[in-house]
Amino acid sequence: MTDLIPALRAPSADAGTGQVRTGTPVSRVDGRAKVTGQAQYAAEYPATDLAYGVVVSSPAAKGRIVSLDTSAAMAVPGVIDVLTHANRPKIRSFDIAWKDMTAPAGSPFKPLHTDRIMYSGEPLALVVAETFEAARYAASLVTFEIAEEPHETALMSHLDRAYKPKPLKAGYEPPPDEKGDTDAAYDAAPVKIDAQFYSGVEHHNPMELFASTVIRDEDGHLTIYDKTQSSQNSRWYVSHAFGLSKDKVTVRNPYVGGAFGSGLRPQYQLTLAVMGALHLKRSVRVVLTRQQMFTFGHRPETVQRVKLAAEQDGTLRAIWHQAIAETSPIEDYVEVVVNWSGLLYKCDNIKLDYKLVKLDQYTPIDMRAPGAAHGVHALEVAMDELAYELKMDPLALRLKNYAERAPVEDKPFSSKALRECYELGAKKFGWDQRPLEPRSRKEGTEWIGWGMATGVWDAMQMFARASAVLHADGKLVVSSAATDIGTGTYTVMGMIAAEAMGMPLEDVTFQLGDSTLPVAPIEGGSSHVATVGSAVAGVCEKLQKTLFKHAKKVAGSPFEDAKFKDVEFVAGMLRLKRSPATGMALTAILNDAGMVRLEEKYLMLPNMLKQRKYRRLTHSAVFVEVRVDEETGTVRVTRVTSAIAAGRIMNTKTATSQIVGGVVWGISQALHEESYTDHRLGRFMNHNFSEYHVPVNADIHALDVIFAEEDDRIVSRLGAKGVGEIGLVGVSAAVSNAIWHATGRRLRSTPMTPDKVLLGED
Repeated sequence: MTDLIPALRAPSADAGTGQVRTGTPVSRVDGRAKVTGQAQYAAEYPATDLAYGVVVSSPAAKGRIVSLDTSAAMAVPGVIDVLTHANRPKIRSFDIAWKDMTAPAGSPFKPLHTDRIMYSGEPLALVVAETFEAARYAASLVTFEIAEEPHETALMSHLDRAYKPKPLKAGYEPPPDEKGDTDAAYDAAPVKIDAQFYSGVEHHNPMELFASTVIRDEDGHLTIYDKTQSSQNSRWYVSHAFGLSKDKVTVRNPYVGGAFGSGLRPQYQLTLAVMGALHLKRSVRVVLTRQQMFTFGHRPETVQRVKLAAEQDGTLRAIWHQAIAETSPIEDYVEVVVNWSGLLYKCDNIKLDYKLVKLDQYTPIDMRAPGAAHGVHALEVAMDELAYELKMDPLALRLKNYAERAPVEDKPFSSKALRECYELGAKKFGWDQRPLEPRSRKEGTEWIGWGMATGVWDAMQMFARASAVLHADGKLVVSSAATDIGTGTYTVMGMIAAEAMGMPLEDVTFQLGDSTLPVAPIEGGSSHVATVGSAVAGVCEKLQKTLFKHAKKVAGSPFEDAKFKDVEFVAGMLRLKRSPATGMALTAILNDAGMVRLEEKYLMLPNMLKQRKYRRLTHSAVFVEVRVDEETGTVRVTRVTSAIAAGRIMNTKTATSQIVGGVVWGISQALHEESYTDHRLGRFMNHNFSEYHVPVNADIHALDVIFAEEDDRIVSRLGAKGVGEIGLVGVSAAVSNAIWHATGRRLRSTPMTPDKVLLGED
C-alpha cells in the first residue's frame, strides 16, 4: 500500500524540530496526488484481462419479468455474455448472507436474484464485453416484456399506513418515552406553535461515480477496488453473499471521490462486478452512469409536525415532534429524526414519535447528517416561529431555554460549548444589529433578512485496531483499514502519530483503504477521528513504552533510573523532560537492540461504562444573511457564520474545509436539492445534473467558520469529536428563518424554491 501514498510535507512544523502539532493548519498530504491525477479511484485500476460491464435498468416500478431477449446484444462484436436472473452465477438465498454491517431490519436487496421487480431503475441485466463502448451499445439492445403491477410511490397519499419500525440498525436510537404530560402542558400554555414540514427526496451525487473493478488472479483470488466507505464491509458482504472464504477476497479503497453516506452499504455494481468475474473467470469492471446513481438509496421523503408551547417570558412548557418517513417494501430504514428535539432545550414535557411508510422504492440510505438534516430543521424553524409569537429575539429564546443537562435522560453532557458558539457566532455576524421585525431592510429590489439556528449531532466512538512499525531508518508506518474521506484521514492520522512519536510528518506514512489491514469501523457518523485517531494514539503510546524500555537497557543509558512520565519524544529522539539536551535518537535505540523494525498493535475499545453516563454531542450555532428578490422569488445566501463546538480540532485547515462543505450542502438542502417523482411511472424524473439542482460557485458567498474551545476526554482520549455532519445541521433552518425575516413569509418545506417564495405555502 505504501506506493499509493504520496510524498508528505509538513507545512506547520515546529521551528527547530520539524515536528507537526495537532490543532494546527496542515494541508492534506494526499492533495498533490489528487490534483495531479496520481490518485487512482475504483474505476481506474488496470488488468490484462479486464472486461467491462454495463447495467440494464428496469423501466417499471413493480412487476415480473415475463421474457428477456438478449440475442441482439449478444450479436454485437466484443460482447462476451449477458447476465440475468436466469444465468447468473450461484449466490446465497438467505437474507442473513446479504446483510452488510449497516443493514437495517428486513430483507436486503439481492440483484438479479429473481424475476420480481421492486422499483424503477432496478438492475435487470449486466452486459459484459471486451470494451466499454461495446457493452454500452449492447445494453441498449436488451429487450424485455414486463407484467407490470400497481405501484405506490407517493408518501403523502399513504400516511394512514404509517407504522412504528423495528429498531434494528447500527447507530439508530428509537425515540425515548414521553417525559411529563405533553398534551396537557400544551393545552394549558398561553403561547403555542403548531407547524407542519415537508422534505423531498435528495440523492447523493458525489463526483466519483459508483464503480467496482474486480481483478481475478489465476488462483481465483479477487482483488476488488470498490467505491465504498469501508473496505472491510464490502469484503464481508461479498464473501457472505457468494459463499467465498474471506482470504479469497481483498477489497481496497485508497481514495474515495466523495460518498457522504452513499458508500456505507455496498451498492449493486459491486455485486454485479463480482458476478461477472466469477461467471467469466476473468477481471470485470462495472461503473454506474450518472442516471443510475439515482437508482439506489437516497435521503428519504419526510413529513413532520412540531408543536411548541411556552409561557409569555419564553419558558418552554411543551415540545411535541412527530415524523413520518418512507422506506422500501423489504427493509425498515430508520433515522434519528425527532430525538434531537429532546436534546437541545430545557423542557419538562417532551413527546416524540417516528413512523415509516413502505413505498415501492429502493431502501433509503444515510445521507450526511441523516435524520438531523430534517429533524433539526423542523425544530429550529418552529423555535423561530415561537420567538416571533413571543416578540422575542430568536437567540434570546434559545438562551432562555438552554439545557445544562440532557432534558429527557437527565444526564450531564460530556462537554457542551454551545453557549460559546452562540456568543462567538453572534459577535462575528453582528447579530446585535438585527432588527426584530421582518421586512425591515431593503436594498434595490432585494429584501435583506438575518436568521439563525442551532445544530446538534452525536459525538460517537466505536472500536478499532491499529498497528505501528518503526523502521531502522527512522520511518514510521501506521496502519488501519480506515477510509480517507472527510477531514483527510491520511493527514490527520499522520499528524496524530507524528506528534506522539516526536517525528516530522514526512517521516510518517499512514496506510488505509485495504481490508487486510487492522480492523476499522465504517467511515460514517463523524466518528473516524475519535475512533481510529484514538487507536493511532494508543498504538503510538505502546511504541513509546517499548522504545523507552529498550532505551533503559542501553549501556550507560541516561534513562536507567527514569520513569516513563519523565521522558518525551521530540525531533526523532527520546529525551528527558528536565534535561532536553539528554536524549537518544529512536534509530539508535533500535540499532542498539539489534532490530531493523519494531512493531506494536493496539485495540481501541470505548469506555462504555464511563461514556454511557453522559450524553455525547457536537453543537453549532449558524447565522445567515439572505437577500430575496420578491419579483423573481430568487434567494441569495450572501453571508454565513458557523460556530462549531466539536472537541479538540486536530487539523484546523481541513476541519474548516469540512465545515464549509457542510454549510454549502445545507444551502443546497435549503434552496436547491430535490428528486421529483412521476408517481404515474413510480420513477425519479430529474436524474441528471442539468435538472437535479445543486449550488454552483455563484450561489456561494462569504462563509466564516469559528471553532469554540472544547476538550472532551470522555468521547475520546484525544479530546476530539467529529466535524463531518455538524457543519450541515441547522443551516437550512437558518436560511428559512432568514427568508422569514426578509419577507415576512414563512417557508417550512425544503427546498425553498422561487415558486414557494413567490406564492408562499399557507
